[in-house]
Amino acid sequence: MTAMAPVGPAERDDTPLPEASDDAAERGGSLAGWYLILVLTLAYTVSFIDRQVLNLLVGPIKAEFGLNDTQLSLLQGVAFTSAYVIMSPLFGRIADVGSRKGVLMFGIVLWSIGTSCCGLARSYWQLFLARFGVGGAEACLTPAAWSIIADAFPPRMIPRAFSVYMMGPYLGGGLALIFGGLLLRGAESWDLSAIPLLGAMKPWQLVFFLAGVPGLAIAVMMLFVKEPVRRSAAGASSGQAPKMTGEEIRATFRRWRGFYGNFYTGMPLFIVTLYAFPAWMPTVLIRKFGVPAAQVGVEYGIAVLVTGSLGVLVSPWVARLAERLGRRDSLMLVPLIACAAMVPLSLALMAATTYRSAFVIATAASLVYSLPQALSSSALQLVTPNRMRGIASSIYVFVVSIAGLALAPTAVALITNHVFNDEGRVGDSLAITCAVAAAAGAVFLFRALPAYRRMLDAET
Repeated sequence: MTAMAPVGPAERDDTPLPEASDDAAERGGSLAGWYLILVLTLAYTVSFIDRQVLNLLVGPIKAEFGLNDTQLSLLQGVAFTSAYVIMSPLFGRIADVGSRKGVLMFGIVLWSIGTSCCGLARSYWQLFLARFGVGGAEACLTPAAWSIIADAFPPRMIPRAFSVYMMGPYLGGGLALIFGGLLLRGAESWDLSAIPLLGAMKPWQLVFFLAGVPGLAIAVMMLFVKEPVRRSAAGASSGQAPKMTGEEIRATFRRWRGFYGNFYTGMPLFIVTLYAFPAWMPTVLIRKFGVPAAQVGVEYGIAVLVTGSLGVLVSPWVARLAERLGRRDSLMLVPLIACAAMVPLSLALMAATTYRSAFVIATAASLVYSLPQALSSSALQLVTPNRMRGIASSIYVFVVSIAGLALAPTAVALITNHVFNDEGRVGDSLAITCAVAAAAGAVFLFRALPAYRRMLDAET
């Protein structure tokens, strides 16, 4: 194929999907599109249950295997993230050239089995390997889901579709804590000795094993998803966007490096707060204030579920308000503002002296760090050509995984163990990590705005 000029946002064709009429698109997308969102949101929710239920099980796992905070953080971060970042580019490329539905079904089944295997672990390294498998399988979700969502809805509806989909982490994170806490409390009194396999499990193992089951039902629901036709690039026929060569993809990234470079640096730094708070806040509340794990799981889980879901749901209206005030770059402006707001909010955690004050700060943080997630995802998809959306998303997954999944939990643990040398000061470590990351993220997002505005102008 003859090398083309770098493909820009203006070359995206917004032809409606065959199964949706123009009137349906104007009303907000087809029923098939919203069924797709339902299944993907459930999949995203289950994925976060599978990855975050570990956060509530810190105590029993440490006691089981004799671990310190740094070793435990490797299960939260490196074990999961190393596989996640290795597999993300592969799944991203497959999502660009193959069946996104097939990728999603394969990954959902695999990570569900991996989660249940965590409950079968009899050593630290067995648990580490099971978490590695979960991470590798979950790498399929973001590139395939983001790409398919962008094709299932008209452009003006994409932020709203993403805002529903992006409820997944907060529903999953909340449900992991709520039901994990209830299961921990109940499992202590259950007599399962007569049931093969389950009878030999300790409560923390039972929580892991049962957490993997719902994903298999989601995989069955995925069978009834109709994959939307890819939006064609300018001049393409039959509704099929032509494949882009590696050189064309690299040329596009070079052309818009002012946006992609700063976006891929700023958002992962902000994502540190999203992962560090849920990873360590339950431990802060348990250690510093002596609150039982089951109580923390239910109360903090409800707070994360409600405020996180609220943040992503209201974000399109916040962005639209900013648009009415003349900001065409609202999808990136709101993340910048949220990033700046997280700095004082994180530092406030160091001043919290009661369980209730720390809980309020954590709840407010959940609202703020959830607000920009659907908007930033929409911004990336809207200005990226169709046949490189998967790879663009997988790069985002890669850098977010390094910063959020690997560095965030471990940075908090390292500060606790090697700076303060006091596990009781994990709250101060969490505050410092999140404040520094959010401040640095705000700088890069501010730098991304001019290039993002030029990319929007290229569309018109």
